[in-house]
Amino acid sequence: MSGRLYVISGASGVGKSTVLRLVMARRPDLTFSVSATTRAPRSGEREGISYYFLPEETFRSWIEAGEFLEYDAHNGYYYGTPRGQLEEKLAKGDVLLDIEPNGAFAVRRARPDATLIFIMPPSREELERRLRGRGDTPEAEVALRMQRADWEMAQRVFYDYVVENRQPEDCAGEILKILSK
Repeated sequence: MSGRLYVISGASGVGKSTVLRLVMARRPDLTFSVSATTRAPRSGEREGISYYFLPEETFRSWIEAGEFLEYDAHNGYYYGTPRGQLEEKLAKGDVLLDIEPNGAFAVRRARPDATLIFIMPPSREELERRLRGRGDTPEAEVALRMQRADWEMAQRVFYDYVVENRQPEDCAGEILKILSK
């Protein structure tokens, strides 16, 4: 029997990583599908744990070989879900996947049984404050990310669930309730 697939989306800076760490800590039976990207690692990110960091040429060759369940380009980089590692993890149990809306919709087409959950910030202003507060996003990129965030937040209507992240502990609790349904 294969596990259930849960797709988590939310704009950059909404706190997905923090919330997902809390969810995973409370549900050790869950596994996390690691995405691939062409962007450089941020401070503290580790290869194969945070992302698979690939050169663009390698990423493109994986696209051509059909190695991704879904992939997309945004904020100047490619992101995608390697099909093989996801299938291995699903064979063992439930899996969380942290991807943006276009990827979530591609997953929904490929896996109609997937549950899509969108994490919203308390407000657009709070999202921008959080993004600037990270200290790892150049000012020119903040504007691009906020423009992208507006589009992403509008896509929430296509998700099965929308959860607001005012406090990470509360948001994680809401997601855990969804996962137990």
